[in-house]
Amino acid sequence: MPIPTYQALLLPLLEFLKDEQAHSLKEAVDYIENHVGLSESERRLRFPSGQRVIAHRVGWTRTYLKMAELVNYPQHGLMKLTPKGKAFLATKPRALTIADLTKIPGFKENWNSTPGKTSSSKAEQGNLTPEERIDSAFEELENDLARELLDQIAQSTPGFFERLVVDLLLKMGYGGSFQDAGRALGKSGDGGIDGIIKEDKLGLDLIYIQAKRWEGTVGRPEIQKFMGALAGNRSKKGVFITTSSFTGDAIRYATSLEAKIVLIDGGLLAELMIEHDVGVAPQSTRTIKRIDADYFAEE
Repeated sequence: MPIPTYQALLLPLLEFLKDEQAHSLKEAVDYIENHVGLSESERRLRFPSGQRVIAHRVGWTRTYLKMAELVNYPQHGLMKLTPKGKAFLATKPRALTIADLTKIPGFKENWNSTPGKTSSSKAEQGNLTPEERIDSAFEELENDLARELLDQIAQSTPGFFERLVVDLLLKMGYGGSFQDAGRALGKSGDGGIDGIIKEDKLGLDLIYIQAKRWEGTVGRPEIQKFMGALAGNRSKKGVFITTSSFTGDAIRYATSLEAKIVLIDGGLLAELMIEHDVGVAPQSTRTIKRIDADYFAEE
């Protein structure tokens, strides 16, 4: 039988998790392979990138169920049925599609949760050129990757998050060496400052850093505290990094200051990590080719 689409796997995966235990993606894939009766050749079938087709589709199924809050990730690499998912299964659904998920409260908000990015809807796809559809699909992949990055960061320790910030700033050209950056970040212990890092390799100026994994929105008082710490160190340059977001009042306050305070929220943090290859790795590269008109031009 043909390998089911990720949408056809929504309900089977949810039913697999009904024991309310945490399961790995491999466990889920093994179950799905047996549940739908895939042949050995179908189980081994891979994309040109090398990823197995069935594992790829189960992975996307898991992502959509999480956006609907029917599944969560209790630990790195594990998935588990939520109380909301248990209640949904109690209704004994006979089928489950993406259209059904859009009716579940929270799904659309999570779908559009990556700041500054929106993907084309299925209805709009028919009006797009092939190149536009590729761009739209690429954007959707990056949106999902950004969400996964923030999920991974939320499950990490504060020490790991500090190392992540060091890696990112170094990839962006700050900090001089990893040894210097590593010693500076997380060692300040000065009020609203988590660390200090060189602006350039020569250390001509210093940037003060606040790096926090916040659950709620960061408000103006936290930025004021950070500004006070900068003033106490006679500095006018700072970066405030959070995994959540900033209130409008916090943003307005930061932009009104004489000192330069850059605010990096969760969406921008994930975007920068993807851009600078921090915590991510290329999966595949495709080249789109066109006719070379110059080659066929006859003199």
